Amino acid sequence: MENEISVVDAKDRSRYEAVDSEGNLMGFVDYRLHPGVISFLHAETLPEFRGQGVAGRIATQSLDDARAFGLRVKPLCPFYIDFLADHTEYADLVKREGE
Repeated sequence: MENEISVVDAKDRSRYEAVDSEGNLMGFVDYRLHPGVISFLHAETLPEFRGQGVAGRIATQSLDDARAFGLRVKPLCPFYIDFLADHTEYADLVKREGE
């Protein structure tokens, strides 16, 4: 049976977290919030949950939230850089140098 994945913004820890139906941490991405910009610093999926789409779910939720809050995105994490290259529907969010 596949784990249900919930993604929450743990603002007190400055990270998005994915948890399963029992509340077990599955993965996270650390971020830094600046006026008008969110920088994604480091994404990690815990070993026992790899290959289940956890990182993708975190990325999708965090990028959807960035769009909803009118934030530009600065991807500093290699996973986010690759994710954004593959998911061009989020290209408009990426903060370019000089912006």
